[in-house]
Amino acid sequence: WLANTRATSAPAARRAARAGSRPSSNTTFASGACAWIARVPAVLEAWYPGTSGAEAIANVLFGVVNPSGHLPATFPASEQQLPRPKLDGDPKNPELRFAVDYHEGAAVGYKWFDLKGHTPLFPFGHGLSYTSFAYSGLSGQLKDGRLHVRFKVTNTGNLAGKDVPQVYASPLSTKWEAPKRLAAWSKVALQPGESREVEVAVEPRVLAMFDEKSRTWRRPQGKVKLMLAEDASGLNATSVTVDLPASTLDARGRPRAR
Repeated sequence: WLANTRATSAPAARRAARAGSRPSSNTTFASGACAWIARVPAVLEAWYPGTSGAEAIANVLFGVVNPSGHLPATFPASEQQLPRPKLDGDPKNPELRFAVDYHEGAAVGYKWFDLKGHTPLFPFGHGLSYTSFAYSGLSGQLKDGRLHVRFKVTNTGNLAGKDVPQVYASPLSTKWEAPKRLAAWSKVALQPGESREVEVAVEPRVLAMFDEKSRTWRRPQGKVKLMLAEDASGLNATSVTVDLPASTLDARGRPRAR
């Protein structure tokens, strides 16, 4: 979405001025940078919606459909927050081809922002609704070698809607490539005032580190903090700590004797 920064910067001042002149305006966004973001109260990310996109966008704007999408990526506040704000070279010129060193390893996306302490424009998993939701009763328990997380989701608003509660895991006894990982999530449709108990299972490899020498996934014994949040920012998250035993899995994630 930042690839077209230069191409879209020319009319940015005009767009910002128009947006700021109408307090009730919102913007439908498809791609490119968004220097005008502070001047509008809401943004509808449409990506590339195809031939039925206009109807779908209108249904959301006029309340026919309650939006429930959540971002599958992190929107940086600026290019300087990215691992490589600039790439030297020219892909169109064979003599000036660039080489990319992925020094961040597995700390990509929201994990990179966590690791560096960056506050993005919009975090991974972010999404808005015309209603509101609340979480409670978070707990974690091992069942047959897999961590199961339970919690309650309540629609606290006046409209039916769908929510995507996200469970993040953070090690307290060891270190990962970043402070936390997305462990599990679920999409829940609720009527106004309705509550539902949700249970999600965490893929065991999410809680382990890969050992190249033995070609196994290893999880040392220790405590893991589970956070139930609306998005990767972790704001207003509820949390609980679980103590997990050591575990060794083969490369495909199957249990293996230590």
